[in-house]
Amino acid sequence: MTVRLDGNQLTLDQAERVILGREKVELTEQAWMNLGKSRRVVERSIEEGQVIYGVTTGFGKFSEVIISREYLEQLQLNLIRSHAVGVGKPFDERVSRAMLLLRANALAKGFSGIRKETMEQLLSCLNRGIHPVVPSQGSLGASGDLAPLSHLALVLIGEGEAYVQGKVMCGKDALQVAGLQPISLTAKEGLALINGTQAMTAVGLLAYLEAVKLADNADRTAALTMEALRGIMDAFQEEVHQVRPYPEQVEVARRMRELLEGSRLVTKQGELRVQDAYSLRCIPQVHGATRQVLHYVKEKLLVEMNAATDNPLIFSHNGTVISGGNFHGQPMAFAMDFLGIGMAELGNISERRIERLVNPQLNDLPPFLSSDPGLQSGLMILQYTAASLVSENKTLAHPASVDSIPSSANQEDHVSMGTIASRHAYEIIQNVRRVLAIEAICAARACDFRGIERLAPLTRQWYEQIREVVPKSMEDRSLSKEIEELAERMMG
Repeated sequence: MTVRLDGNQLTLDQAERVILGREKVELTEQAWMNLGKSRRVVERSIEEGQVIYGVTTGFGKFSEVIISREYLEQLQLNLIRSHAVGVGKPFDERVSRAMLLLRANALAKGFSGIRKETMEQLLSCLNRGIHPVVPSQGSLGASGDLAPLSHLALVLIGEGEAYVQGKVMCGKDALQVAGLQPISLTAKEGLALINGTQAMTAVGLLAYLEAVKLADNADRTAALTMEALRGIMDAFQEEVHQVRPYPEQVEVARRMRELLEGSRLVTKQGELRVQDAYSLRCIPQVHGATRQVLHYVKEKLLVEMNAATDNPLIFSHNGTVISGGNFHGQPMAFAMDFLGIGMAELGNISERRIERLVNPQLNDLPPFLSSDPGLQSGLMILQYTAASLVSENKTLAHPASVDSIPSSANQEDHVSMGTIASRHAYEIIQNVRRVLAIEAICAARACDFRGIERLAPLTRQWYEQIREVVPKSMEDRSLSKEIEELAERMMG
């Protein structure tokens, strides 16, 4: 299948298929027409001697410096080279691929003024698996993701580095492997390639896709813990949640009832105790609130994925070129901070359930789920690891969007730090995956003591999947690799 881009209708499913499934992309005929119209406006403006930011002027504080026509191409080349100053560990190759896709879709809207040849180069890199190596640090998230996108643009002109079939090679060689030649950028094109929010949005998109899967895994892992601790089902009854009718809370309660249908381990109110601790009783309220965050983030991603985030924007219907601020990443910065906070809470409540599973003062199971308490430590230290991860998440969840440091001699005096927010949200999600894997391991061990034949059919399926990765054993052993493998399995 081929995903057709027009700049307006890219869906999350299509993005996932292109980024993770390596589907190819092409532009619609209308998108090519829009591209041509905006390019003609740029060329006509230059012919008429108009002063246009970033086309016939310098950038940032240099916006008052007029550039003569013979240097317009050199201006764009200098822009890409000077702005490619990202540092730190490179983004995952999937992020680079997402950046190519999102930038192509933004340009396809026809407000950027690039040539057909430049768009074709961008699409060819995406379709042939030429993924620029993009350092993950260095973006302020306003004026766009200048440093990350400059590293992306370098490869189009045969510079920088790119991943090709799992190997890193220089940009020129990478293009050659794919049968491509470097292009030369003309007026406006360098700026059109790097003025945008595609780094923060690419990371945010991948974070969201993982977060959705993780939310489902949090529910079924919590259900297994409910059985391990003989939790009370009354708290999940439909009428409880209909009187506080958050749709997401109602949905999680329904999922818990469905997951635990047929269990011979869960209990009724008053059978063993009157109430459960909050980490069990409030699963719908907490997990449901995280799903509210996910809905908010999805809404913002769909807008940003299909937005024109350039400056200046070219409006071909009336031939105007307008300097604005669509490159400012504040909407994504807030959304990504919110995503990090929401996912961190899934980890926080999971760690509290882990504590209830291993702490003999909080349950009637063997201490730390050990088969020989004292001689064998059991799963005692798994809770330590979970506690460490959720503590780290509390630091990562500090909102990046509340910070701003002026740049370009105070011309760019307020920035979003949106790319930092996206990176932190993604890191939080990786930590939560491991916490949930730890809970799953502890819950499975506890259910071994309870009797797995008493599990509900759906939680029994989850138990068996856990056991495919973490074989049943009551002996002390290192579980590090199995935690990582189970955490990875949760994304499958």
